[in-house]
Parts: sequence; C-alpha cells; structure tokens
Amino acid sequence: MESREKIERDVLKPDLEFDARGMRCPMPVIKARKYLDQLSSGQILLILADDPGAKKDFPAFCSQTGHELIASQEGSGVFKFYIRKR
Repeated sequence: MESREKIERDVLKPDLEFDARGMRCPMPVIKARKYLDQLSSGQILLILADDPGAKKDFPAFCSQTGHELIASQEGSGVFKFYIRKR
C-alpha cells in the first residue's frame, strides 16, 4: 500500500520544494518568492513550514501576487503549501 505522502506528491507533482522549517516570519515568504522566480508559469512549489504565522502568510501572499494556493495541509507541526506560479 502506498503512503499518503507518496500519493499526495504524485497527484500534486511539485516541481520544486522549499523547506522553510526553522525560519520565522517574514523569511519563509521572502525566500518562497525567490523559489517561485525559478519556476515557469503553471509549475508548482511545495513549501514546508513550521512557523504558525505561515498559515495566514502564504494565503495572503498568494492573494497579493496572483499565484494560486492549490492545497494546504497541516500535520505533526508542519504546514505544507502547494503554490502554482501564475
């Protein structure tokens, strides 16, 4: 049986992953912007974060920039954000 995480990655297929665990606001958003700059339109960035502020920061970031937050999950103190570049 496949793990939930493997199934999740296969369905959402991130093109790039950014591990922001250990970083505090505003660094995860600042660095995520740089990772998104490396992607082409339509590609997906997976962000892992453990800063509780990220739960509000990334949806707001996507609203302001036009990128699409296609999924977000929380588990074991880690937030996952899948963002599709506009």
